[in-house]
Amino acid sequence: MSFLPFRQQPPAPALPGGFELRNDYIPSAEAINQLLAACNEAIPPADRWAAALQNSYGQLCILDCESGELMGFVRITSDKALNANLWNLAARPGPHQAALLAVLVHRSLSSLRKELPGCSISIAAPPAALEALKSQGFVLDPGGIRAMGLRLR
Repeated sequence: MSFLPFRQQPPAPALPGGFELRNDYIPSAEAINQLLAACNEAIPPADRWAAALQNSYGQLCILDCESGELMGFVRITSDKALNANLWNLAARPGPHQAALLAVLVHRSLSSLRKELPGCSISIAAPPAALEALKSQGFVLDPGGIRAMGLRLR
């Protein structure tokens, strides 16, 4: 018996000890911006986060169990029909960064495949996330097609 490649799911990566994955936690704008700053990512104005989170399909957070510090984050948007997007994928640099990114990517994709089957999924990701994305079946610039974005100021 053979399986169609798009039906095969990679095994779930393990969350390192001392961390907790939450889909019901809403982090503060300051916590998200501190995480993004640690990852050398663009930092939006803090007053935009409330609307961004309210208008999102959901988010996943990884917290340090001891300190409660936000260690990983991804925000999900969708039209609930054809498209889903992963935004602000970030994991604090350090020895667990790759593992945290892998867990965020795998869990968000698993949820989307289950809850919104048939949606195309796109993501603009930092270089640190490329291995996690490739392990989940993403292809960098498939067939030479590159995404374009417009940054509003």
